[in-house]
Amino acid sequence: MIAPKQRTIVVPVDFSDDSVGAIRAGLDRVEKPSDLHVVHVLMALDYSSPGVLREFASHENREEVAKRHVQELIDAAGAQGAHGVVIIGDPGLASADYAKSVKAELMVVASHGRHGVRRFLLGSTAERIIRHAHCSVLVLRRGDAS
Repeated sequence: MIAPKQRTIVVPVDFSDDSVGAIRAGLDRVEKPSDLHVVHVLMALDYSSPGVLREFASHENREEVAKRHVQELIDAAGAQGAHGVVIIGDPGLASADYAKSVKAELMVVASHGRHGVRRFLLGSTAERIIRHAHCSVLVLRRGDAS
């Protein structure tokens, strides 16, 4: 059975090796690339950090670099016409909020498969998205999973 195409899909990316695969999986599920939203979430800068105080880093610089990388991923996945978006916040929560704001029907998330202590210490963005998303979430198996 072939699944019907979705009207709007959000694909959060973190620039890992599995990001292009997640975009392609989203692209396979929409009518046209413009129905796809590729989102990267930057963590907020602490304005008291040395880099910010010396103006080595700024939200503008980080956002511009991230936007270029998002566009590179979109191009690598063959998804020209998809929306490339960079927002600031908690990756899990901000991704879910963005999906709700565009009335997404599905989110496609690459799993990193962290477990044990690393998962406990780092948390799981995929799990946060699943818990907070208003729509269905497709979690893809890691590319290097056995």
